[in-house]
Amino acid sequence: MVKLTSLHMVRRSLPGTSHHTLWLRYRAPYHWPSTLDFLAARCIPGVETCVNGTYRRSLVATGRHAVVHATPSGNQYLRIRLEGVPARALPGLIARLRRVFDLDADPAYINAALSHDPLMARLLQKRPGLRVPQGWDACEQAVRTVLGQQISVAGAMTLAGRLVQRHGEALRLAVPGLSHVFPALSVLAAAQFDNMGMPRARAATLGTLANALLAEPGLLQRGQPLDALLRNLCQLKGIGPWSAYYLALRQAGAADALPLGDVALAKALRRLEGDEANLAERALAWQPWRAYAAQHLWASLGA
Repeated sequence: MVKLTSLHMVRRSLPGTSHHTLWLRYRAPYHWPSTLDFLAARCIPGVETCVNGTYRRSLVATGRHAVVHATPSGNQYLRIRLEGVPARALPGLIARLRRVFDLDADPAYINAALSHDPLMARLLQKRPGLRVPQGWDACEQAVRTVLGQQISVAGAMTLAGRLVQRHGEALRLAVPGLSHVFPALSVLAAAQFDNMGMPRARAATLGTLANALLAEPGLLQRGQPLDALLRNLCQLKGIGPWSAYYLALRQAGAADALPLGDVALAKALRRLEGDEANLAERALAWQPWRAYAAQHLWASLGA
């Protein structure tokens, strides 16, 4: 076993192979049922599965097709099994996995701030350690966000599956339920999205956002000021406030991003506090952790 840091360890199953097992440490508590439910509802057909508490997905690691299997292990570790990943790709992949599963969050610090609000105090008790899952990469999350404009999650994933079948590469590893890797950004920037069952304007937005990311790789980079990020995104044709806030929350890691125009968030708040509850007014009490407040509201709606 090779210790990398106090937060994660690596064990190679066979010396010199591309198979590895990782244990990624996090601060407890972590409400895994909510994260797994979130991922299961949003699996892109052919690219991801989430079955019996294990999330699997295909990926490309330093030009090679690979697969990750992620399963919660105990109350402090996420167990990761990797196939096809060269050793040199491990540091970057570990950082990505920690971001995707929001493993570096400090639940005690976040809870202390949110629990001053009575509604959030109740939700925190129900789902202690709730995290905000992040997108796998900027390209994939951009596609998910655009496909999800004004349709259900299930509908968006159906469209994503069609996109993967048309533009993704066939997976070179044999893993049940996985057939493709998600299309590369350069492929999507030049792709046509006609006859996929989406409005023409939305298809155009996919191309616009893919080309914007190709021209400016740091467009959705973490750590940038939220106002500047939202302003830059809303300058792109087809990207309105909801999409900009959702990308900030889900990809740029903006802890205070909350899409006020989200229908599900408004519905959740009305269910919890009555028909007169106003999301914009209530959200003021949840700063600077409104992304976590939004995740609690979404989770409260159930399956």
